[in-house]
Amino acid sequence: MRIVGQVLGWVLILAAVAVIGADVLAALDSGQFMPRPAGQLWFQLDVGSLNLLQAVVQRYLHPSIWDPGIVSVLLLPAFVVLAVPGVLLALLCRPRSDRRKPLFY
Repeated sequence: MRIVGQVLGWVLILAAVAVIGADVLAALDSGQFMPRPAGQLWFQLDVGSLNLLQAVVQRYLHPSIWDPGIVSVLLLPAFVVLAVPGVLLALLCRPRSDRRKPLFY
């Protein structure tokens, strides 16, 4: 199970690097850096699943979980939303022998 978490962590980190790379390339064209919000990226990738999640959360859980809870996360830059859980998974799921070593010297 640990290897799955570690691989998922690295996939999320690579996705974050790809998103920030696309944002930097867009900034070179436009002249200003405007990172893409996570909600916009999700909307561009699969609008149906985003709408489904909103309907399920608002109908079966509670409307206040969606807004301001999930909406505030969707407004964060996409590379942050991908990188933070990716780094956490990569660190928490690393092999036990590496856990005894300090992260920084």
